Amino acid sequence: MQFQPTEEQMAVLQTARDFAQREVLPKAAEIDREHRHPTELVKRMAELGFLGIAVPEQYGGAGFDNLSYALVMEEISRACASTGVICSVNNSLVCDPIMRFGTEAQKQEWLTPLASGKLLGCFALSEPEAGSDAAAQKTTAEKVGDEWVINGTKNWITNGPVADVCVLFTMNDKAAGHKGITAFILPMKTKGVKTGPPDDKMGIRGSKSSQIYLDDVRLPESLLLGDVGGGFRVAMSTLDGGRIGIAAQALGIGRAALEDSLAYAQQRRTMGKPIVQHQAIAFKLADMATELDAARLLIHRAAWLKDNKHPYGKEAAMAKLYASDVANRAAREAIQIFGGNGYVTEFPVERHFRDAKITEIYEGTSEIQRLVISGYLAKGG
Repeated sequence: MQFQPTEEQMAVLQTARDFAQREVLPKAAEIDREHRHPTELVKRMAELGFLGIAVPEQYGGAGFDNLSYALVMEEISRACASTGVICSVNNSLVCDPIMRFGTEAQKQEWLTPLASGKLLGCFALSEPEAGSDAAAQKTTAEKVGDEWVINGTKNWITNGPVADVCVLFTMNDKAAGHKGITAFILPMKTKGVKTGPPDDKMGIRGSKSSQIYLDDVRLPESLLLGDVGGGFRVAMSTLDGGRIGIAAQALGIGRAALEDSLAYAQQRRTMGKPIVQHQAIAFKLADMATELDAARLLIHRAAWLKDNKHPYGKEAAMAKLYASDVANRAAREAIQIFGGNGYVTEFPVERHFRDAKITEIYEGTSEIQRLVISGYLAKGG
């Protein structure tokens, strides 16, 4: 079993680490404070090939693998979770389904500019009444002549207010249940598409999300993604890969909590010595480091399985479940280690605490991950 990244993966890791430390981290607090979409950092991620990491070069991507993607996501999210999730959505939820389910013409027209960063994407599955129950779609797609007419509302759409392209899920046959869901590639400037105001969130404040309103939106057959009635399969398989990215985001947040806590514990003194020398603090740090390392191994296993064309749905769910749990625990312990200083915005751990929570919610709540995992177990997987 190989635990050491390849030379190529190490080069990607070092590039991401340098970018994160030199360009992202110095702006993270400001991005959070101002609720600002980091346009300049998104542009730099495009230049570095991070917006289409695992997309082949022929389609504008960097041509690396999913393990490289996980490494990049950890580094960027360690510096700024908001910037990390912008990267994750474009890679996992937009480029990946178009690469796997799109036609050659769609790949040329949409995947290439998305993977190269000329366009930014979003993924619209959730609705006001369809979150964890993804099959309860109320957004409708009706075939009228040679076009599809779409009406409905989408909710919590990350990148929504700033996206150029959307991977959209609709219900074309309600009687067919999840087999009546159809996916489309939606240009966001299409007539009838409108985004609501950005959500005012507790954390990841630099990541813009909003509702998307669809009012008699007309799309040609050429923008159908996959087969009519095949949208549920597109969505579920896409979320499997997306969980690897969010697990890596959670790992980055948890690592930030650990590293900031360790640095603080080495310089903060009580009772005549640095608090890192007090067992109560030392044991917290030891547990954080151990759990984060275990999460990292789960993430890398899931990415390796995907890269090597093995089933990875259960392992991705495990990675996402555990990494998000560990990130929240690490962020909570970081507040405790910082004491009163952890509760004020002058220090970064309160941001990590706020950012960590969403990783237990989006791209499948922790409860949904347990359903996914237990479902595989029940089937002998």
